[in-house]
Amino acid sequence: MNMMRFNMKTFRTLAIGCALFFGLSASGHAFEKGDKIADFTLPGKAGTVKLSDMAGSVIYLDFWASWCGPCRQSFPWMNQMQAKYKAKGFQVLAVNLDTKTDDAIKFLAQVPANFTVAFDPKGQTPRVYGVKGMPTSFLIDRNGKVLLQHAGFRPADEEELERQIQAALGGK
Repeated sequence: MNMMRFNMKTFRTLAIGCALFFGLSASGHAFEKGDKIADFTLPGKAGTVKLSDMAGSVIYLDFWASWCGPCRQSFPWMNQMQAKYKAKGFQVLAVNLDTKTDDAIKFLAQVPANFTVAFDPKGQTPRVYGVKGMPTSFLIDRNGKVLLQHAGFRPADEEELERQIQAALGGK
């Protein structure tokens, strides 16, 4: 019986540790459809980036890292979406999670970003957002509410993600 309690306690401790390691907030909250998104301020490629400064836009918030293969695939697509829908009030915001910002800068030299890039080397925002893997993206409506959370990136995802962006922009 004591062994069983020890094992259950150990299991709970490991489960909590894994949840924190994989990016869940201490409360275990992850943003879901309809949730109001949390604001943040981070250093960016072109100065300070504050999410609330983008209020009124449809935002594609992407969490990425330089070592992430699917992230490398997503950048050309995000550049294309930024160019195609910017005039309709669409913005891409990519938050880099590398512990060394220099790694992100080297990545961006090889894979340019024609959209806003912010840096979170301490990894605070992914914990708040419940990010579990990379890339993880959120489509946010003009009122700051989550429309979609998407994990990973494959070329097969592009059409559906663009359809969701078009719908968020009002089918324009």
